[in-house]
Amino acid sequence: MLQPSIDSLMTKINSKYTLVTVSAHRARQLREKPELFQRTVASKSVNYVGMALEEIESEHLTYEIREDDETT
Repeated sequence: MLQPSIDSLMTKINSKYTLVTVSAHRARQLREKPELFQRTVASKSVNYVGMALEEIESEHLTYEIREDDETT
């Protein structure tokens, strides 16, 4: 079984699309700059996507929705 489970992640982020987008963005950051990964919790995963999902589950990684200002 994969950890963290999709059920536990869906309690943190209510959209699968947003979950994939946020975790992929964070995984890309970790790949390009590994020093950004804070080892506050021992990571069980060896890949960047798994690390990003663990950060979401432990609430070290969150997101916010920003509305773009439209100028007319």
